[in-house]
Amino acid sequence: MTKNLLLEIGLEEMPAHVVTPASQQLTQKIKRFLSDHRLTYGEVLSFSTPRRLAVIVKDLAEKQTDIQESAKGPAKKIALDAEGNWSKAAIGFARGQGMTVEDIYFKELKGIEYVHVDKFIAGKAAKDILSKLHEVITSMTFPVSMNWANYHFKYIRPIHWITAMLDEEVIPFRLLDIETSNTSRGHRFLGKETTFATALDYEANLEKEFVIADSFKRQQLIVSQIETIAKENQWKVTIVPDLLEEIINLVEYPTAFYGKFNPEYLKLPEEVLITSMRDHQRYVDVSDQAGTLLPYFISVRNGNANYIENVAKGNEKVLTARLDDANFFFEEDKKLSIQECVERLTQVTFHEKIGSVYDKMQRVRSFAQIIGQKVGLTDEETADLNRAAEIYKFDLVTNVVGEFPELQGIMGEKYALLQGESPAVAKAIREHYMPISSEGELPTSAVGAVLAIADKLDSVMSFFAVGKIPTGSNDPYALRRQTFGIVRIVEAQGWFFPLNTLRRDMAASLRTTSKELLQGYEQSGKEVLDFVKARIRQLLLNEKIRHDVIDAALQSNQEDLIEMVKVGRILEQHLQDTQFKPTIESLTRVLNLAKKGKELIEGTVPRVDETLFETHSEKELSERVAKIETDFHQLDMESKYQALESLHPAIDAFFDENMVMADDERIRNNRLALLMKIAQLTLSFASVDQLIVK
Repeated sequence: MTKNLLLEIGLEEMPAHVVTPASQQLTQKIKRFLSDHRLTYGEVLSFSTPRRLAVIVKDLAEKQTDIQESAKGPAKKIALDAEGNWSKAAIGFARGQGMTVEDIYFKELKGIEYVHVDKFIAGKAAKDILSKLHEVITSMTFPVSMNWANYHFKYIRPIHWITAMLDEEVIPFRLLDIETSNTSRGHRFLGKETTFATALDYEANLEKEFVIADSFKRQQLIVSQIETIAKENQWKVTIVPDLLEEIINLVEYPTAFYGKFNPEYLKLPEEVLITSMRDHQRYVDVSDQAGTLLPYFISVRNGNANYIENVAKGNEKVLTARLDDANFFFEEDKKLSIQECVERLTQVTFHEKIGSVYDKMQRVRSFAQIIGQKVGLTDEETADLNRAAEIYKFDLVTNVVGEFPELQGIMGEKYALLQGESPAVAKAIREHYMPISSEGELPTSAVGAVLAIADKLDSVMSFFAVGKIPTGSNDPYALRRQTFGIVRIVEAQGWFFPLNTLRRDMAASLRTTSKELLQGYEQSGKEVLDFVKARIRQLLLNEKIRHDVIDAALQSNQEDLIEMVKVGRILEQHLQDTQFKPTIESLTRVLNLAKKGKELIEGTVPRVDETLFETHSEKELSERVAKIETDFHQLDMESKYQALESLHPAIDAFFDENMVMADDERIRNNRLALLMKIAQLTLSFASVDQLIVK
């Protein structure tokens, strides 16, 4: 026989963004609790609304699985004394297992006899185990928690009821002053309390009280209602996934409706209108079939259709007030000059230890010119980049961005075009924020890409310079995301990007920066480089590339970020080649001996003297090395790998025929010098000694 378990935590309304992850967490914790307590189960159903988190576990075993196992104790020679009596060790072992010495038997393992006992542990009834379910509730964690009343206990919101049932029985336990029951609460305004005869009555009973407990069913209902309204009015709607999830988690009983606003507001930039509707009011914006924004919106009420016209009018008033503000701010912003805004940035602090936003812009302008020159921008692109870098943060002090921070960059582009800036400059102002998430959209213009890299690199270098380095999961300035963005942008553009050289050149270009910051740039150089390499590691790990392959790519003498990425991918592609293992073994042997060569040969590495060769294999290897090293550094990474692979037979023949560490110092140093040349070529590709070959 199996039973069905219901657990519901009734709460004050939770923030919408917390509901889904909290529901997932509760489900996982329930599964772990049951598994840890040896209770087998079938399907697990999750339910969530703003006021409740719940699970139903179907086909739950009535009792724990029994345990029958053999426990091993001390060796026989320890368990018995010289007279054959049980020792204290044997007696203690038996007692610890809940047994007596009469239950002991001996079993041989690898030629030695050990004490063993067989023990049987009967499973407890499920109901007795489930009375500990309060441990699941209290173990949950949230981004923000709160206390209430006089309790020291913290939770996302105050708990008002707990429903816990095993079929028709209530599972008894208590949390704070709340005792479990078979009762739940319906919709705050439309419903009333409901009592469940059995655990499986949960969903149906709540629906009678105007609660759709299944979030997926609420989603289907919301989407269907919105699409019906759009179809009836011949509108086109796009329901953004993040917005849809938020709407789902704001309502228990959804009813969609539409409202309108004054068409005059369509003169505002579309982004302002959409942000006002989506981000601030949780409305779905509406377009005609050609994609032109219309003066309508669709929203979802937490309730039924009664008096829906009044609800629509109320929402129209709220949106009108917000759009009035936006229109006023937009008109006021048009009176500002870009130069006036830039000057205001001298009073806006970027960070107290780093300086103002204006100071940052001056550094980024210098950095951008160096990067632009390195990646080969045209003269026209360089001029556009210089202008964009002069002004690119100006919109931070505008009224619209003050009201709608999510529009920074977007409004910068709008205002720049209104004031006569070139489209390339305006686009770069918007694109410098990209990507705004780890996998977000990248800049498409070269000018925007360089400005984005310069801005992000300045943030990383500056925060590292003042000791604000991310630790563990703590990254308040989003430096990991910004650095990952740098790597993605450079890769997408296919630019040569020698990070350490660029970093030194950028630091050297600064004149007005404080001495403390300049010293910080110099002292934190290695940490910055390692931090960037860690983001390359993240990129390659996302592609399922082996850890040792990534180590080989990152620990090479290669300075170009994208070449490191290419090396990781190329090595991964060749892992299964028949020649991969012998090639890597040969090159690794070369690297190991080359390290000894550095220790033994002081000063400049001597030139390879062909007159000191004693064997044909020395001459053959030297000729092959000379053949590939002429244009090795101009080859692409795949060709470099092929060139190194071609040396493998000659390297093996060299080691077979020659003693590298010869007694004659001249012979020994000459052979080491030859190996060191190969090592230099190899390390410019990858540190192959990091690879694990079997």
